[in-house]
Amino acid sequence: MRLTGSADSNSPAVWQRIGGQNQMLVLTSIDGRPSLSSGAQLRTLGQPSPIVMKPWPGGGVWMEAVVADDYGTLYGYYHNEMGATMCGDDGSDKVIPRIGAARSWNHGATWEPLGLVLEAPPGSYDCETNNVYFVGGVGDFSVRLDPQSRDLYFFYSQYIKFDRLQGVGVARLAWADRDKPSGKAMVWNSRTWLPARAIPLVNGQVRWVYPAAVPIFPAVEPWHDDDTEVDAFWGPSVHWNSYLQQYVMLLNHAKDAAWSQEGVYVSFAPQIDDPTLWTKPAKLLDGGAWYPQVMGLEDGSGTDKEAGRWARFFMGGTSEYLIQFVK
Repeated sequence: MRLTGSADSNSPAVWQRIGGQNQMLVLTSIDGRPSLSSGAQLRTLGQPSPIVMKPWPGGGVWMEAVVADDYGTLYGYYHNEMGATMCGDDGSDKVIPRIGAARSWNHGATWEPLGLVLEAPPGSYDCETNNVYFVGGVGDFSVRLDPQSRDLYFFYSQYIKFDRLQGVGVARLAWADRDKPSGKAMVWNSRTWLPARAIPLVNGQVRWVYPAAVPIFPAVEPWHDDDTEVDAFWGPSVHWNSYLQQYVMLLNHAKDAAWSQEGVYVSFAPQIDDPTLWTKPAKLLDGGAWYPQVMGLEDGSGTDKEAGRWARFFMGGTSEYLIQFVK
C-alpha cells in the first residue's frame, strides 16, 4: 500500500480529517513541494495536487504537521530548508533547516505563511561537517496539541554543531498564539521552558533568537565531528494511542553521516506536557526506511495523530505491514 503521491517521498505524510465530514485530507511533500489529496479512506484517495503558498517562504518546504481549530481552519507546520549561504563554497550543496507555520481557510488548497516557529541559535552551524545534507539547524518534527487545547508540542531534530545538544528536542507554543507564532515558542532545557529573546534590528524590526534545546534523546556519536560515524535519533513521529492510553513516538536512528538507517525505535509517555516521561527508545526493527509513522484505522478518528491497538505502519510513504500495540 502506497500513499497517493508518495513515490520517492522525502517527508512523512500528514493526515487531517475534515470536521463533520467523512473525508480525509493528506499532505505529502516531495523535493520541497507539498501536495494535497483527499478521500473517504486510505484506499480511495484522489490524485494529489500541488498546494499554493503565498508568499513562498523561500527554499524547500515539507509540510510535516497539521492541526485544525474548532472552526475548520488548518494550521500547518513545515520543515523549511534554506541554502547554507553562510558557508560560501563549503556549503554550496548543503542546507540549514528551520520550522515555520502557515494557515489555510479552504481545507489546505492554499496557505498563508505565518512566520517562523523555531530556528537554531545564530552561529550554531558547522561549515566543515561531514553531514551530507545539513550544516546545522532544526527540523524533521511532529506536532501534537495537548488534550486541553492549551499548547502545541513540537518534537523535533536538532542538528546544531554542539555535540551534547544534538538529538531530539521539545518545544511548546501556546495554542492561543497560533496566528502570530514568531517569538512565542519556548524550548525545553531538561528542567524548564526557555523563551526566545528579541534582538532589535537597525531597520526597526526584531529578530527572535531561540535557545537550543537540551535533547530528551541526545546523540551518542555526533553529526559534525571528524569521522562519518553517527549514533543519533531523529525524525520523531508522535501519536496518541487510544488502546495503550499513552503517547507513542517512532524514531529514525542514523548510523553514519549519509543518514543510513540502523533501525526504527519506539518510545512511550503517559502525557505530553512533561518531556522527562518518555521511555528509553527500544528497537522496533533493524534497518528500515526513513519516516516511520502509523495511520490509525478507526473510523472517524484514525490518522497519523491517533491510532488504536492496530494501525497501518508506514515507512517512506509505503505500508507493507500492520502494527499491533500490546499492553
